[in-house]
Amino acid sequence: MATTSDIRNGLCMDFKGGLYTVVQFQHVKPGKGPAFVRTKLKNVITGKVIDNTFSAGHNISEVRIERRSYQYLYKDDLGYNFMNNETFDQISINENQIEHPGFLKEGESVEIVFHAENDTPLLVDLPQHIICEITYTEPGVKGDTATNTLKPATIETGAEVMVPLFIEIGEKIKIDTSTGSYVERAK
Repeated sequence: MATTSDIRNGLCMDFKGGLYTVVQFQHVKPGKGPAFVRTKLKNVITGKVIDNTFSAGHNISEVRIERRSYQYLYKDDLGYNFMNNETFDQISINENQIEHPGFLKEGESVEIVFHAENDTPLLVDLPQHIICEITYTEPGVKGDTATNTLKPATIETGAEVMVPLFIEIGEKIKIDTSTGSYVERAK
């Protein structure tokens, strides 16, 4: 068992029946009254962020998690299939454990977060940015660049993103996987 003095960013704990990681914390020692720790906790599975205050010395149950590198192979009836880059073992993961499954490209490397004690996969972390080719988009109209107007475009994975008017079919673009937004043309 850990205590509030062990709280740090990235610490994973069992809290109110769920697994949470510490996103932000602050030890507060007021002039009057007992010390406490203010935290922002993010649910590992749902991604929901909550605020919580722990009194000083409060016991917390720390949970060990591991990040392992896997390669995305394909999708079938069982889910999304990944291969461990070191042992070549394959696992299948449900769609609800992947934040933006539409951005998974075959052969792409991802990190899968595992619960270390019972070795169960918790979630799949995609790379921060991916580079994809535009497979379909409407042509942009010349002279329509007075504002930052966006148009829908379909990328090679089948997902749809909003891109600037000057992007054409066949171009490669960089996409932020956390927001699903266009970043820039790929160099």
